[in-house]
Amino acid sequence: MILTNKALARRTFLRGVRTAVALPFLESMVPASGLAATTASKPPVRLGFVYHPVGMIMDRWTPATEGAGFEFTPTMAALEPFRERLVVLSGLAQVQGRALGDGPGDHAREGATWLTGVHPKRTESDVRAGISADQIAAKEFGKQTQLASLELALEAPTLAGTCDQNYSCAYTNTVCWSSATTPLPMEPDPRAVFQRLFGDGDSTDPAAQLASLKEERSILDYVIGSIDRLETRLGPRDRSKLSDYLDAIRDIERRIQKAEQQNASTKITLLERPGAIPEEFDDHAKLMMDLQVLAYQTDMTRVITLMLGRAGSNRPYPSIGVPDGHHSVTHHMNDPVKIAKVAKIDAHLVKTFAYLLEKLKTTQDGEGTLLDHTMIVYGSSLSDANLHTHHDLPTVLVGGGAGQIKGGRHIRYAKETPLNNLFLNVLDRAGVRCQKFGDSTGELPYLADV
Repeated sequence: MILTNKALARRTFLRGVRTAVALPFLESMVPASGLAATTASKPPVRLGFVYHPVGMIMDRWTPATEGAGFEFTPTMAALEPFRERLVVLSGLAQVQGRALGDGPGDHAREGATWLTGVHPKRTESDVRAGISADQIAAKEFGKQTQLASLELALEAPTLAGTCDQNYSCAYTNTVCWSSATTPLPMEPDPRAVFQRLFGDGDSTDPAAQLASLKEERSILDYVIGSIDRLETRLGPRDRSKLSDYLDAIRDIERRIQKAEQQNASTKITLLERPGAIPEEFDDHAKLMMDLQVLAYQTDMTRVITLMLGRAGSNRPYPSIGVPDGHHSVTHHMNDPVKIAKVAKIDAHLVKTFAYLLEKLKTTQDGEGTLLDHTMIVYGSSLSDANLHTHHDLPTVLVGGGAGQIKGGRHIRYAKETPLNNLFLNVLDRAGVRCQKFGDSTGELPYLADV
């Protein structure tokens, strides 16, 4: 444990065998006085990008009126509790997702262009797009955190080869690119994410993992001595905050362990590795989002991208009464029954996103909450999946950005305004210099107007 002038260092860890558990921000990390107190108590800005697959039924998403008095639409209803912390942005376009002479393949392009702003090369193997906005931020923030970024998914990126009209599956499996030729893998396994955050072992041997499951030991058992020593140095409020944080870790461990035990008891072939992905979409989503909150809370990383589904995802949603594949029903040909099913999926994914926002809103971070100090872009580079349109995109910016974003508004921009302009705003307010991104023409006006 590291102490600095009677104040805990911001990067203090609880250490044990093969384990280092980062701490959330505590009052004890703030020096008693002076300039250092001001600097230490100022939480960092975090960035998030949440990808909504296969477009939207736009008339169920877009508010009818602009400004502060807009009404939440049926698809967006779950976001109403966060009105004062969000801005709905209409009129934005990602024109690089259009064919531009390449023919069909809009779903590959919806994934490849959303965060890169670059038209992808139509190829099965020699992939090329551009560095994504999240990775531009990660290159800067990674200098200050243990992990430069996290790339998370709720659908396994298992597809290989060609996925959409002679486009490589790399374009549909990820939205994150560290360079024009390097797509980053998205991680759907909560156990793997937990290990990256807390380092509780790296065995890839299924037998060893199952033996570990039988022990049913918590990672916190290995750092109990550090916890006891730390608590003697904390005040009542910090002890309570630490207790809540440790309880959250235990709960996540329990849920991962339950998923692993269920999967391990299922009949599988000898070559398959028992996974930790819960069978139900909602359970999987909540677990991954809880891990995301912990990663922000401990400042392990400040940049996280989450794909709710692959580009062109055909996942069914039987739990909400839609056993049809998502992609299949988006080709509705104006059939009201299919349109209703797509709208139901849209609303469910937005509701899933709202779970993350509620966790951020209720997690203290210095003088505010994680939601106050975070900016999250939620959306897609496809709007109407039936027509494969890449303009008037469904986009919402959520979070206070440490006081840099004025929420509670619906702003409609001129037709064909580049979505990439928004990423300039986000990067700039996060302190990341970026003069040009994709086909950007400059930052969007009005976002920070007070």
